[in-house]
Amino acid sequence: MIRAHAQSPLAGYRTILLQANKNRSRLHPRRPVTHRIARGSTPKEEPMYVITGATGNTGSAVAGRLLERGHPVRVIGRDAGRLKRFAERGAEPFVADLTDSGALTRAFSGAKAVYAMIPPNIASPDVRAYSEQVAEAIARALEESGVARAVVLSSIGADKPARTGPVLGLHNLEQKLNRIAALNAVYLRAGYFMENTLPQTEVIRAFGMVAGPLRPDLLLPMIATRDIAAAAADTLPDGFQGKTARELLGARDVSYRDVARAIGQAIGKPELPYVQMPASQFKAALVQMGMSENMAEMILEMAEALNSGYMAALEKRSSRNTTPTALETFVAETFVPAFRAKAASA
Repeated sequence: MIRAHAQSPLAGYRTILLQANKNRSRLHPRRPVTHRIARGSTPKEEPMYVITGATGNTGSAVAGRLLERGHPVRVIGRDAGRLKRFAERGAEPFVADLTDSGALTRAFSGAKAVYAMIPPNIASPDVRAYSEQVAEAIARALEESGVARAVVLSSIGADKPARTGPVLGLHNLEQKLNRIAALNAVYLRAGYFMENTLPQTEVIRAFGMVAGPLRPDLLLPMIATRDIAAAAADTLPDGFQGKTARELLGARDVSYRDVARAIGQAIGKPELPYVQMPASQFKAALVQMGMSENMAEMILEMAEALNSGYMAALEKRSSRNTTPTALETFVAETFVPAFRAKAASA
């Protein structure tokens, strides 16, 4: 049962989302950044792998895997301080804004392959314009630098030309790269990130439920970002030819009802329910946490595309697109420690 609480679920959900995201730089409007090598040098001439979004969930893991294998790596990010941990492991840091095609052209110089992505900017008043800027800068830099290969973080639904919320930006990025004749590209169309469940730690603590805009019975190809990073790190050195889309569908399809059940069993609340929030309330919660109205509308458009089945995987599940991390593993190794840390700090 849902526990009675003096605070409304909506108000609590606003607080939860804010707390879950308050330290993330993507909550703030992006300011122009002057590119620079963090150590004051020029880019190395030896062939290397260049990672955009290197301080994010997938980019950091891709960079880490490549460094573990002894590959030369150049990491791109907006904050030199956050790139320092990679520099300490031997990577070459390059500070740049991904909307700056000139800086990216220099950062991509000498690259054997690039891991390319559009980082989220949830405070943007015009999400599609921002995504278009980044996509155009990446495409221009790849073409002008002469990079032969790119592995691109995309999403299920990127095949659709409209009505997919922020995923439309990935569709447009794929189309831009398709027009670069000399570029070989693999588009990793990933499923729903398991990490999207992490803000539920506070929802559960406050209200004894999991909540969101998706249908409780909607089966999603849910994937851990570690598995996306593993696929990208394995693909970058491959010497692939042509342009192809490859879906990554997680270990199996699961619903948010399954998510609530897995979490409940792991934290000793086996009857933990999932409650679908009305779109209007969910939008209000997103705006209250600092998200722009436009971004909130894009998230709801994507939720509707998922709920209706318009946005879905195209490939049949196979050994090639199935990845190893099960929902229960993610819950045990990532969600439960986060949940306990929240409880300890309360």
